[in-house]
Amino acid sequence: MHELVAVGNDPEAATAIASDLGAICYLSDPKETRPMPFTTMVRAVTDSPERLESAAEFGTYLVFSRVIRERPVATDAGTASPGVTAVFPLLHHPDLTHQEADAHWRDIHAPLALRHHPGMWDYTQLSVISTLGGPQIDGFALVAFDSLESMKTRFFGDDNDREVIYADVASFADSKSPRRVVATETIYGQRPPTSLKKWPQG
Repeated sequence: MHELVAVGNDPEAATAIASDLGAICYLSDPKETRPMPFTTMVRAVTDSPERLESAAEFGTYLVFSRVIRERPVATDAGTASPGVTAVFPLLHHPDLTHQEADAHWRDIHAPLALRHHPGMWDYTQLSVISTLGGPQIDGFALVAFDSLESMKTRFFGDDNDREVIYADVASFADSKSPRRVVATETIYGQRPPTSLKKWPQG
């Protein structure tokens, strides 16, 4: 599934656009005091990218979404999803190309994440196909837990989990990748997002 992703810092704009487009919105905790690369993200399927501009202060990206694990709990449209989502921006390792890093992320890291993040109940990789505006990013990992407490205590099960994941991430991702953003997800349409428009078939 190809999507447009708008990343920015205006929660009102992000919420309004996501609602209008039947998209997915991620908002960071407004009480967060640490500096973050961005505070909002909108995932949408639309043929009018300009509709995302007010929510794209950080950047706009064409991505391909890979759902690695889907949580077992559904929510009503427009209702905040349970739990929290950690959004990890990814820059490829300087010794690798985007394609090499992305293949490693998909084929090697994803299975490791499923084994070594015991509390992770939802995991999607947004692989960037093209940067339409803003800094170059290779992908966004959406790693979700059923609660903030679970994310804090069950991100890893033990020291071996931590060592395996840290070593693997260091092999395909740049250590200068932006800080993760912990956010609340709200789905206004379907997940992954689908276009509100329908075209004649046949």
